[in-house]
Amino acid sequence: MKIRKELWFGFSLMGLIILGALTMLLSADKITNGHIGLLMLSLVVVAIMLGFPTAFTLMGMGMIFTWIAYEENTAKTLNLMVASAFKVMSNDVLISIPLFVFMGYLVERANLIEKLFKSLHLALVRVPGALAVATLVTCAVFATATGIVGAVVTLMGLLALPQMLRAGYDVKLSAGAITAGGCLGILIPPSVMLIVYGATAGVSVVQLYAGAFFPGIMLAGLYIVYVIIVAKLKPSMAPPLPEAERYIPLPPLMEKIAPSHSTRVLPALLKALKGHSNAGVPTRYLLKQLGVVLLPLLLFVFVALWSYASVTTVTVEEATALQTMDGSSESSASADNDGLAAPPGSEPDKERMQEPPGSEPAQAGAAPAAVQEPAAAAAADVVTTQPAPTGYWIGVAVGALALVLYYALLSFTRLEVFKMLLTSFFPLLVLILAVLGSIVLGLATPTEAAAVGALGGFLLAIAYKQLTLEVVKESVFLTAKTSAMVCWLFVGSAIFSAAFALLGGQELVENWVMSMNLSKTEFLVLSQVIIFILGWPLEWTEIIVIFMPIFIPLLDNFGVDPLFFGLLVALNLQTAFLSPPVAMAAFYLKGVSPPHVTLNQIFAGMLPFMGIQIIAIVLLYNFPGIGLWLPELLYK
Repeated sequence: MKIRKELWFGFSLMGLIILGALTMLLSADKITNGHIGLLMLSLVVVAIMLGFPTAFTLMGMGMIFTWIAYEENTAKTLNLMVASAFKVMSNDVLISIPLFVFMGYLVERANLIEKLFKSLHLALVRVPGALAVATLVTCAVFATATGIVGAVVTLMGLLALPQMLRAGYDVKLSAGAITAGGCLGILIPPSVMLIVYGATAGVSVVQLYAGAFFPGIMLAGLYIVYVIIVAKLKPSMAPPLPEAERYIPLPPLMEKIAPSHSTRVLPALLKALKGHSNAGVPTRYLLKQLGVVLLPLLLFVFVALWSYASVTTVTVEEATALQTMDGSSESSASADNDGLAAPPGSEPDKERMQEPPGSEPAQAGAAPAAVQEPAAAAAADVVTTQPAPTGYWIGVAVGALALVLYYALLSFTRLEVFKMLLTSFFPLLVLILAVLGSIVLGLATPTEAAAVGALGGFLLAIAYKQLTLEVVKESVFLTAKTSAMVCWLFVGSAIFSAAFALLGGQELVENWVMSMNLSKTEFLVLSQVIIFILGWPLEWTEIIVIFMPIFIPLLDNFGVDPLFFGLLVALNLQTAFLSPPVAMAAFYLKGVSPPHVTLNQIFAGMLPFMGIQIIAIVLLYNFPGIGLWLPELLYK
């Protein structure tokens, strides 16, 4: 029987791992418990690659080697297992996982992705490589709302891949865009992976979400730029769409008042409302269309007024503090010998400063009544407004200019595209912003925001008439299945990490790393290379729960912020879905692709996007502000 190349690769990698572990044991002068811990780590990786369930492999190996570490004391081993399981199950952060997963399954079953892809495709039709760009944007938005990589890749494989192949797109480029775009859900918040990392590393999930926002947008932007460059340099790989596919029919009533599809909408609607040129179109219909046209203007006015109120309002406490500081600086200057300090070595006469007998000592922080009354009067007269800063007016001017250009270019065809976006893109955007905004702005904890997201998923399913008992049952079942998998992974990880620490494996690794005299940069490069290589045989869940407890204790030795390290890892773990032989995104796509699309073509199409991920990691390392600016702005 002929064995496939992927199996040869996997067996060879497992052989190298076992050979390395045996070489380490045989070359050691004395085999210690730490070496046994490293052997346990090697056996766990090999067992997972052979297909054993990750959670139960971790628990089983952890229990066996804990029993060895405790010198065959069964009672202590069982106590450790119970304590580890209880510690995981009492972690409040993990409550948000089933809620976010439930939101994702509900949104997935609302059948929004087809409308979203079609509307984005028509909105971006003039962009080079429009279908691939629309695919990436759809994947980014939908992956953000669901966070379920397999679902996004599968749905886009059914929807976008046939269209791109019919349009003459290169198979590799099409496959790479779908698989890379579908994996963005594990990076862009609300991401389950960030929750898992935060719970493992003890980092605030709120700060992780704020930090991962711009790196996620950056990575998606790099994908889009790559596709546009390829479409420009090699039009045969992503040919422009024919005019027939760009045509959008107008509703019958709109056809009566539209001289042509390219006519500007706003003047035509205002002219039709005069009465003599509405061609029998009901006024109610015209007003409804005008309301849709004016939605961006109304939104701009609302945001501008709300922003003006925010930037010009000063709280009474801040204003009082500012006024007190101004007044105290003057009084202290006049009272302290006209601003001159006391001569060095001089001390106040303590006897003259003592209170006379019978007098009550003044309370700390209390002011005489004569001073309190003017202070209260001054507080009442505090000004609670301030002029708007220059940046606000610049923002308003830019927004107004953009609005003028929008209405100048808004034709009847573009209005129909805008309506399609209103029913597909904007509901998802509102849901995402409601969830992320409430977390990032500190209005809700991740768990509370996840509950809001689950409610939003319900409302979307109701709005699109997809909420049935069968959909709810299936979503609940899949949510319970996924949540149980994650929680058992945490239990297995806790037992495994405890066994690894008891055997001294962590100390052995730490001593080995410190003996190399690495700089901070060298340590980060080494750690990211190891994680990149681990992404070939392992999935991100296994890398997080097995290897992060080994890396995290080393960060303090090199002065690395766990938040920044988590962002680098999140970018790096994109490769876990794109790197063979365990490139799950490739297998998801292969399962729904036409027979002539081979697995090797899909793998080849993913390689350029893996290179882009490495570029994104380098950019984040050289410009940490991409990930750290927003958390520092909001929480520091």
